[in-house]
Amino acid sequence: MRVSQIGILRFPGTNCDRDVFGAIESLGLKPEWLWYEDRFEPSKYSAFVLPGGFSYGDYLRCGALAARSPVMDSLREAANKGYPILGICNGFQILCESGLLPGALVRNASQRFVDKWVSVRIDGSTTWLSKSDFKDTLKLPVAHGEGRYYVEADVEKELRANDQVWCTYLDNPNGSIGDIAGVMNKTKNVAALMPHPERAFHSWLGGEDGVKLIKPMVGL
Repeated sequence: MRVSQIGILRFPGTNCDRDVFGAIESLGLKPEWLWYEDRFEPSKYSAFVLPGGFSYGDYLRCGALAARSPVMDSLREAANKGYPILGICNGFQILCESGLLPGALVRNASQRFVDKWVSVRIDGSTTWLSKSDFKDTLKLPVAHGEGRYYVEADVEKELRANDQVWCTYLDNPNGSIGDIAGVMNKTKNVAALMPHPERAFHSWLGGEDGVKLIKPMVGL
């Protein structure tokens, strides 16, 4: 099914929103901003993206203030109705802080900001993306200071038993438990990852592997 209207959530301090907007536009689709103070009707959209950046300046905890914004009430409704939702970097942090995804993103093990290209493997299937479509590793950039995914050991075991780990680092840049780069909810319509697929959309950016992750989500 081809979709056209993609909602992109926008918070104060978000700085990767234009990158996501442009990536969606380059696929011939129509992205639309969803402002943090507003609520929206999920049925007007086919999918939603929470971009990376530094929402609210990363004060308190990364994503904690954004997770309590009015727009998230509508996103929870969309999640409960099964709409595809993708969180990227800070979007991952927001989804964890809001309870839509398990776990937390904490300070990198190195205690330093990491900005590099990494190799990841797709380990699980979301409602829009099939693991069987990915036979090779993907090369994507990361840029974060608090990207180390953490859950208790028993929760990690449960995530793996439920096939909720969908993206894994081959060269772990931040010390994430179990090399986890991305997880999804139990119904597999809400997924997130720390690498930035929207920054790997053109060869002149350094690679095009990000297209492989975004196109299935938007129905292409």
